[in-house]
Amino acid sequence: MRGAAAAALLLLAACAAGPDYQKPTVDVPVSWQVEQPWREATPADAEAKGPWWRRFGDAGLDRLQQQALANSPTLELAGARLAQARATLAAADAARYPQLGLGARASRLKISANRPLTNYAAQNFSTVQNDFALSLNASYEIDLAGRVQRSVEGATASAAQAAADLENTRLLLTADLASAYFNLRATDTELDVLSRSIALQRRALELVSARHELGAVSGLDVAQQQALLDSTLAQVDVVRRQRAQYEHAIATLTGTPAPSFTLAPDLRPITPPPIPLGVPSEVLERRPDVAAAERAMAAANAQIGVARAAFYPSVMLAPVIGVDSRMIESLFDAPSLLWSVGVSATQVLFDGGRIRANVDFAQAGHAASVASYRRVVLTAMQEAEDGISGLAALDRAVSQSQAAVASARRVLDMATARYEGGASTYLDVISAQQSLLTVERQAAQLQGQRLLVAVFLVKALGGDWCGVESRSAGADVRTDCPAPLRRVAGMR
Repeated sequence: MRGAAAAALLLLAACAAGPDYQKPTVDVPVSWQVEQPWREATPADAEAKGPWWRRFGDAGLDRLQQQALANSPTLELAGARLAQARATLAAADAARYPQLGLGARASRLKISANRPLTNYAAQNFSTVQNDFALSLNASYEIDLAGRVQRSVEGATASAAQAAADLENTRLLLTADLASAYFNLRATDTELDVLSRSIALQRRALELVSARHELGAVSGLDVAQQQALLDSTLAQVDVVRRQRAQYEHAIATLTGTPAPSFTLAPDLRPITPPPIPLGVPSEVLERRPDVAAAERAMAAANAQIGVARAAFYPSVMLAPVIGVDSRMIESLFDAPSLLWSVGVSATQVLFDGGRIRANVDFAQAGHAASVASYRRVVLTAMQEAEDGISGLAALDRAVSQSQAAVASARRVLDMATARYEGGASTYLDVISAQQSLLTVERQAAQLQGQRLLVAVFLVKALGGDWCGVESRSAGADVRTDCPAPLRRVAGMR
């Protein structure tokens, strides 16, 4: 009979309330909708993801990224949350083991003579005496319904989610910084275009003014050129304001007060590196936000088990051993020994539906986490496909804009020559100058957008692939990588 009871206890202990976690299936396409010059690559996805921004070959960006990773309060906040999650896991895991405590008591007390009688034949007396006690207490919860097991599973998943959140914060921080940096460099190029256009327009104004003084042209030509110059000068202030905003954003991202941060103009060209695409299913393994959403599902699933465990009895072992004496010199004598061994069990019989409501709440939370996971996966697919198609289109647009700039310069030269030869009015020169300024600014903006979309695509694909060689700024770049995300986040 005792053997059967022991076997039943072991069987109950081996079963945990609530469903075992199973990762939901998500429909993922087998390939991207790529076009020339894209092709699917086979990146070393099992290797760690490292400092992807080094592939752009810009020393200034590298320096700012290191500063941001060292000083960003946003990253520090995510790190603190990870530390909290790991501490919570340690606390939950401690419930697997017995809890030991040491108690001591020393008091002098007076017992009332008028206290209730234990029986009518015994008379009570008032006494004043000492009480010295020393005890070792232990408590251990027999995890019959798996409440402790599910709690540890949930805390483990939450810690992994916090680690993935930290990786995602790092990825977003570096991507936001790179975007602000490339936006600032694009405005530097635009300001250079405006500066060269202003110099050109001032020379043209000097030329038409000299011709006007000689009586060769009317004052209308001078007024038109002056109006074009004033319009271009006004655009400079607008672009400078945009540059200041990007500079302030970079300061904040790097943990520097905006008033004390400056970044000198830099007109060196930056070329986006080749980005290996892999296949869509790899994005689910690489993106830290997808990993965080998947771990959130596991944590929510464990909470169902914790809630359901409340339907079952709570069984506690609480042995006590110690000594108690009214005289300290006899505290450790054999007659002073006391001990207690027992089991306590509690079972809820009626709670008005509270436990069932908690289970329903946990199940709804799990359903919400599943929906959130599917949404994150769909967003990941959308962002990657947007980046692929956007970068291919911008590559073609940049080539076309460079051809447009060359054509606009030829038109300006021809219009100027025809005007000086008296074959056309000065309005043709004005139109040619405006067209050249427009296409040059458009070319600068397209170059900046191409860099931004490259950053967006790297972020959409979950970061860098280590061990993959790329050529940037005329040199081979091979990044050094930190610990793998899969290992850090504890993904299964």
